[in-house]
Amino acid sequence: MHLLSKIRQDLHRIPELGFQEFKTQAYLLEHLGHLPAERLEIKKWKTGLFVKVKGTAPLKTLAYRADIDGLPIREETGYEFKSDHPELMHACGHDFHMTIALGIIQYFVKHPVRDDLLFLFQPAEEGPGGAEPMLRSEIMKEWKPDFITALHIAPEYPVGTIATRPGLLFANTSELFIDLKGKGGHAAYPHTAQDMIVAAASLVTQLQTVVSRNVDPLDSAVITFGKITGGTVQNIIAENARLEGTIRTLSVESMDKVKERIEALVRGLEVGYSCSASIDYGSMYHQVYNHHELTEEFMDFAKVNTDTEVVLCREAMTGEDFGYMLDEIPGFMFWLGVDSPYGLHHSKLQPKEEAIGAAVDLMCRYFLYKANGLSE
Repeated sequence: MHLLSKIRQDLHRIPELGFQEFKTQAYLLEHLGHLPAERLEIKKWKTGLFVKVKGTAPLKTLAYRADIDGLPIREETGYEFKSDHPELMHACGHDFHMTIALGIIQYFVKHPVRDDLLFLFQPAEEGPGGAEPMLRSEIMKEWKPDFITALHIAPEYPVGTIATRPGLLFANTSELFIDLKGKGGHAAYPHTAQDMIVAAASLVTQLQTVVSRNVDPLDSAVITFGKITGGTVQNIIAENARLEGTIRTLSVESMDKVKERIEALVRGLEVGYSCSASIDYGSMYHQVYNHHELTEEFMDFAKVNTDTEVVLCREAMTGEDFGYMLDEIPGFMFWLGVDSPYGLHHSKLQPKEEAIGAAVDLMCRYFLYKANGLSE
């Protein structure tokens, strides 16, 4: 088995939730420990890592970020190397992202370039968000790069294809949790209670008007509820209900407007249904905004210097905390085609491993170009 394939399969077996990636960190350290040490400098950060590959005569630092956490999903791929952790899965390709980073490190430890290369193995991308605290860490202040890039697997594109765009790539996102509290009672005496099942149902319907009637039609926003819980048994009026969802917008202004309207409608619900309500926005991710010149340079480089097919894609409502890093450090993110019939966060996601080698080759060529000063 090819080494990178084995690494990916090993990592696929040990998915862990955000800031609980202890086995993952240990595995990465073990692999890095087998590489020549004279050009490597490694620092732990929480359950993640900073890995510097020292340049021969560095003038700047170029960074690559790989997220490392898994998802609370029961795997149904049928892989022989399926997850060893019940109810957890690498269903968003982070096993690919880490493997690609290790492949790039392995190359540049043996083929040094002028500038320093910094690799960030970032915890908690799926929540509660590791990019922003990693960006604020003392290690990042010491090793802050001049440029940063990252990729994300894309099941809808074939292997050998990448897709990106200058400017906005991924949306602003926010979790949304709403808790309602009323008064329980017997199903036969509804007039003595405040029914939170009815209140929750009404609120879900009302909140769908926010996008259709409060957001500029030329802008875009989404409010989705994926989970509603409430009540205990069929003949007791529910005293409590909880709505769990997400907000996604293509502009910061629309995010502010959507939250303003949600809060107004929830205040109205409290009056209309004689209940109390609380809102928690949970994790909020900044939009992923690619720097124009760097993105265009990368796309042109890939077209001319590799066999990669480069697609100019549309922006997506996907959320990614890498946006916090791009807000302070010039760079870009791109989609990597992995050709899977099942999408991201699906229990049967099966990305093709051929994409790993294609990505490592592309990024090694690009970093050779950037880190040897050929783009200057």
